[in-house]
Amino acid sequence: MGRLLYEFNESVRIAMAQIRANKMRSALTALGVVIGIVAVTLMGTAIRGIDIGFEKSLAMLGGDILYVDKWPWLGAEDWWNYVDRPYVKPEDVLKLNRIIDSTENSELEFAVFSAFRATALKANGLSVSGVFTRGTSADYGRVLTADFAEGRLFTDAEDQAARQVCILGSDVAQALFPARSALGATVIVAGQPFEVIGVLARQGSFLGLFSFDNQMVMPLGAFHKYYGVRNDETEIMVKMKDKNRIDQAREELTGDMRRVRGQQPGQRDNFSINGGEAFKEKLDPIKKGIAFAGLFVTGLALFVGAIGIMNITFVSVKERTKEIGTRKALGARRFTILLQFLIEAVSICVLGGVIGLGLTYGLFAGVKAAMPNFPIEFSLLLVVVSMLVSIATGVLSGIIPAWGASRLDPVDALRYE
Repeated sequence: MGRLLYEFNESVRIAMAQIRANKMRSALTALGVVIGIVAVTLMGTAIRGIDIGFEKSLAMLGGDILYVDKWPWLGAEDWWNYVDRPYVKPEDVLKLNRIIDSTENSELEFAVFSAFRATALKANGLSVSGVFTRGTSADYGRVLTADFAEGRLFTDAEDQAARQVCILGSDVAQALFPARSALGATVIVAGQPFEVIGVLARQGSFLGLFSFDNQMVMPLGAFHKYYGVRNDETEIMVKMKDKNRIDQAREELTGDMRRVRGQQPGQRDNFSINGGEAFKEKLDPIKKGIAFAGLFVTGLALFVGAIGIMNITFVSVKERTKEIGTRKALGARRFTILLQFLIEAVSICVLGGVIGLGLTYGLFAGVKAAMPNFPIEFSLLLVVVSMLVSIATGVLSGIIPAWGASRLDPVDALRYE
């Protein structure tokens, strides 16, 4: 064991001396490995960033919430199959909640009706257009995923009385009241004054498509009073008891909604049940595409790098043939010679891996500094995988020339010119 350790240390020392003696050659040889490691780490970082962004977006959407709508969120290209469906109505929620309450061991907790539309808000001589305005009941607080930065949600009494109160998203509050708190202020909605009783904490956007901070929530009674019921902008939010049993909850909700709608066996569902997993199905091909492209570039770069390292190792063996003959004549074992050249090849690859990781981390730090909210993560797992890939490349590219060096006959090696 002591001899093996000594030979290993000696081989590392010789490898470092050779790399220092041939700096430019070693750097150019390691270039393919550098490109490969940058590619594999960027691929891993991109995929991890997609996962982080999706998880954050799903948390904002509500991982334990199912949505009943007329239209499916995705895959509605065959629109003619959905256009004649009835719209979701408030009375559907009353029936659905009665069914949930009467179902033993139900996977569902309760349902909340919501109507929404885009509208414009005014205050202090400022205005904001395209604000996602939601009219709902006081039970909305039980499905609301955001915290309150200030204030509260309206009560059931305020909803029943159609009180003109509202809750603003952080971006809307900041746009209308840049120099003061929005709490207690008045905003003009549909030509009517509404008192701001709450401001939601910042949430961010859903997959970069929709900002949860550009919204306003008001009692459903007030929404109906000033906007009426727009059937194409309504939904039912249904809270599950256990988000890990989403398939069972979806199946139960489907049956319950068929009862609410009075559908007969054999009839197609005249509603859609949506959830965050629909977006996950769309994201998976994107992640696979990134992985495929990344692996292709990585494999190509590492292949070129491995060929270069193998070639340089062969050159190194030729240049030091007499040295090998001398060492073998003095009693060096074949394994010692093999280990020496193998470690030299691995050292060049590890050097390339370290440089590649440094470049990737620099890009990562630059992106984080420029876009702090961008979902990206440089993980320890990527470092470990990158170094293992580097070592494996060194072993595979160096084993053949190292094996050839270890098999040289000492007499022939000493005669080599």
